[in-house]
Amino acid sequence: MPAPAPKTAPLDLERALWSAGHSAVYGIDEAGRGAWAGPVVAACVCLPPGEPDALYAALVGVNDSKQVDSITRTRLALVVREHALCWGVGAASSAEIDQFGIVPANQQAMHRAYLAARARHPAGACQHLLLDHVRWAWDNTPFTSMTKGDARSLSIAAASILAKVHRDDLMIAFESQYPGYGFASHKGYGTAAHQDAITRLGPCPIHRMTFAPLRPHLL
Repeated sequence: MPAPAPKTAPLDLERALWSAGHSAVYGIDEAGRGAWAGPVVAACVCLPPGEPDALYAALVGVNDSKQVDSITRTRLALVVREHALCWGVGAASSAEIDQFGIVPANQQAMHRAYLAARARHPAGACQHLLLDHVRWAWDNTPFTSMTKGDARSLSIAAASILAKVHRDDLMIAFESQYPGYGFASHKGYGTAAHQDAITRLGPCPIHRMTFAPLRPHLL
């Protein structure tokens, strides 16, 4: 028996918006919101509306990035960038997270990703946003926010893949800059190994000092 096709996020929301005349639909998602270290990273993806069936076939396997292994995510990120009408990535640093809080910093990363994608869009416009459980507060662009959006919208899923791959690459690079913390393996998330490294070495400049596990080190 042939192997089952990998699970792919649906394109139904985008099809409905395209049919309603919204040709520029942007999906946005983030990665790293709950990590103890490193930036929060967002990505924005606009898929082309012309041939949805062919597009869906090309993006088979694009789904919530947490449901996709790292090797497949890297491959799918290339596929997304190849087939997207436009895309962009934005980040907010650990310093910004500590200064403004994770929610405003996350929104800032999303806005930066949106601006980066819009700058690449042939018409420089966005007619509707699809968001994963956040509200859009930057302008009057119509948006739809939904729970588990990265499993319900192919545009959001594509953005989740790009955001995750970009952030993982950043954290792997931090491994050599801040050796001993294991950033290449846990990517800054709250694992036992990460906690042990903080206990032994203390925090480093990319740790989020306002997060509960790091606050004792502020004293």
